[in-house]
Amino acid sequence: MRTKTILIIILTVLITIFLMMNTDAVQFDFIFVKKDISKLLVVGICTFTGFLLGYWAGRPRTVISTYDRNEDEILPITPPPSTKDTLSDEDRDYIS
Repeated sequence: MRTKTILIIILTVLITIFLMMNTDAVQFDFIFVKKDISKLLVVGICTFTGFLLGYWAGRPRTVISTYDRNEDEILPITPPPSTKDTLSDEDRDYIS
């Protein structure tokens, strides 16, 4: 197996062990309500949210292909005008 796969498995096992050790209920103060909630639920939701946000922030950006655009939006690419003559006299003689 690859190193990345092994690290993901180890991290998943450690998070699972941590969650199973913290199953007791604690009191959380929300804005207007006090509620007894399991630490397992709170830590699990925070971990899952962290993974989702990490994936969302680290995923590669999508590239808009030219097939998805309207033809009116595509500007023609024109090379910059050349102000310097790059042909030598020998080249001109050969071409003509």
